[in-house]
Amino acid sequence: MLEPLEQLLFNILQSLYGWLGDYGWAIIALTVIIRLILLPLTYKQTKSMYEMQRIQPKIKELQEKHKGDKQKLQEETLKFYQENKVNPFGGCLPLILQMPIFFALFRMLGTAGKEPGLFPTYIASLPEEAQAAAKAFMIWIWTILPDITMSAKQMYSAQGLTAAIPYIIFVALFGLSIVIPQLMQPGQQAQQRQMGIAMGAMMLFFGWSVSAGVVLYWVTSSALGVLQQIVQTRTLKRREEGA
Repeated sequence: MLEPLEQLLFNILQSLYGWLGDYGWAIIALTVIIRLILLPLTYKQTKSMYEMQRIQPKIKELQEKHKGDKQKLQEETLKFYQENKVNPFGGCLPLILQMPIFFALFRMLGTAGKEPGLFPTYIASLPEEAQAAAKAFMIWIWTILPDITMSAKQMYSAQGLTAAIPYIIFVALFGLSIVIPQLMQPGQQAQQRQMGIAMGAMMLFFGWSVSAGVVLYWVTSSALGVLQQIVQTRTLKRREEGA
């Protein structure tokens, strides 16, 4: 089911590499393109989150008022959602619709089950002298990641801690990319924040094991998501204050 989408993403990545000459930057460019394509969905998702945060004080009032009657609380809460035209599940559907793209991208950059994805398979098919240049992610003359097909775990095992440090930094950024959006949501209870931090810590193990290309995609996508959330939330607040 994901194979045609995976192939399409790989073809786009190859085209971007032809323009940019670096697969690291091609992954970043591909991430930007995907975020732009998904912008209508992520806009609705962020707007739904903002609306839920806006009405949270009223929801807490209802919970206090009807804390002894669960059925009445459900009825009043549903009524309140309807009166304020808020869909409590509005942020879930866009996320679900994005998942096929995320899975296909992860398969393409990393592994498809136990088999290497299209990208590492293609890199491995290149002549040996061309592989090193194709694998490296560079900013001008500085090599940021010498091999984006490898994970931090693989680099640490193969070449030791010093060689793995850039990968470990990206894994740390990967964990922060999970935590920061959680902490940016106002009105959260301490337990929710703790769960967000715990999730970020757990995702460090995932980031440690997947290829640097996958981590680079996720960090870039998350950074763009945080930027969108800041800009969109401020815009919605201004509209609300103006109204």
